[in-house]
Amino acid sequence: MTSSEFASNSDNFCYRHPDRQSFVLCQRCMRTICPECQTQAAVGVICPECMAAERKNRTPAQKRAQRRWGGRSSGRIAAATRGGKPVVTYALLIITSFIGLVQLIPGIGDAVTDALYFRGPFLYPALFPFPFEPWRLLTTVFAHGGFIHLALNMLGLWMLGQILEPMLGRARYLALYLISGLGGSVMVAVLAPTTATVGASGAIFGLMAALLIIGRHIGGNVTGILIILGINFAIGFVFGGIAWQAHLGGAIVGALVALIYTRTRRREQRTWQILLLAATVVVLIVVVAFVPPLVLLA
Repeated sequence: MTSSEFASNSDNFCYRHPDRQSFVLCQRCMRTICPECQTQAAVGVICPECMAAERKNRTPAQKRAQRRWGGRSSGRIAAATRGGKPVVTYALLIITSFIGLVQLIPGIGDAVTDALYFRGPFLYPALFPFPFEPWRLLTTVFAHGGFIHLALNMLGLWMLGQILEPMLGRARYLALYLISGLGGSVMVAVLAPTTATVGASGAIFGLMAALLIIGRHIGGNVTGILIILGINFAIGFVFGGIAWQAHLGGAIVGALVALIYTRTRRREQRTWQILLLAATVVVLIVVVAFVPPLVLLA
């Protein structure tokens, strides 16, 4: 259900399919296009009309190169792109599920978990007898504490990815996922610096918060999303052994990234979008570098 203001704004819907809402613009004509109408190009995704115009304006040399190197495989890739399939979501599902299942193998799983999990002391070798391994802030997103933990997170990723990836585009969606996961790890380091944690929950909460912000921005009814987010967040306090700090950090950062996307949607704002995302990552790094040591030394 959408508001009358949202429904009356044609910019919120695909110009070729007026019944399909989208968050992605053609990077040439800047019209809104749904996943079916998106074709990957050097400048991003473009609509069928702009693609036809580009093909029409190709030089003879470019046409010969296309015939020689295009082949059937590139045709399949183009078809998949036009279909708007959430390939980043599928890739994250495959990679994370594979790692999670390997963790269940006796004799091997413990070594995988030990190599990927996050704990604050890995960032502060001057305070703890741990090696300096900052990459664990992100690798922990791909490790899980058991089959149920893995299954629930992957279910959430699959459901949210089907909605968000076609709306945002693959690069923005991947950035949202990874920066949200980073935000979850940073919050764990700040609020529980000695707690060990694994899981994609921070990134998943980031996706939920982003869907809430984007849904509100385009005039959608976000009550259901808000209730689900609240229930899932409350579960972290009810059941022991759940790093609610990662949920909180992922949700805050995911909402911030989504807010950046909604405010820098136009093509001429792309540089600002990249700079703001980079600034968000820098702020997270600064926070995790200075705040926990001050707390521990206080």
